Amino acid sequence: MSVFTNPASAAGDQAKAYVAAVLGLLGSAEPMEVLRQTPSALQRKLGEMSAAEISRPEAPGKWSVGQVMQHLADSELVWGYRLRMVLSHDRPPLTGYDQDLWAERLGYRDADAQEALSCFGVLRGANLRLLDRATDADLRRVGVHAERGEERLDHMVRLYAGHDLLHLRQIDRIRASL
Repeated sequence: MSVFTNPASAAGDQAKAYVAAVLGLLGSAEPMEVLRQTPSALQRKLGEMSAAEISRPEAPGKWSVGQVMQHLADSELVWGYRLRMVLSHDRPPLTGYDQDLWAERLGYRDADAQEALSCFGVLRGANLRLLDRATDADLRRVGVHAERGEERLDHMVRLYAGHDLLHLRQIDRIRASL
């Protein structure tokens, strides 16, 4: 299993390895800049692919670019909820989710990549507006993730920026495999 696979039932050590790997992708990059640039980077990548390429998985049992796009839209929805919970509640619980179950049960195979990108862009814009207004004290607020424990909002920002980079690289890898 890849270190980047992060099912909701992951053990604590696996969750720590996932976080470390995702933050490693971010490195010293400015997380807010990564978050701002991702929608246009995704649009460019989709614009360079045909509908057939977008729907073709890189290998049996792996996701297509369309499925990745739907995952990003749903992940942004989850992050928006978590962001709002941390900003408005004291130490709220943050529920995990199994991305593979979401993909299977929510029909990612049939996802429309452009529709998913549109949804992602709207959600990302709303989330960035909240973060732009956040104070230093807001960024130190904490939520309690079901698998990963306490997470400060500034850490979540870095984690989601790294998550963007992970999936941008995944899209490049899928495109190269076609």
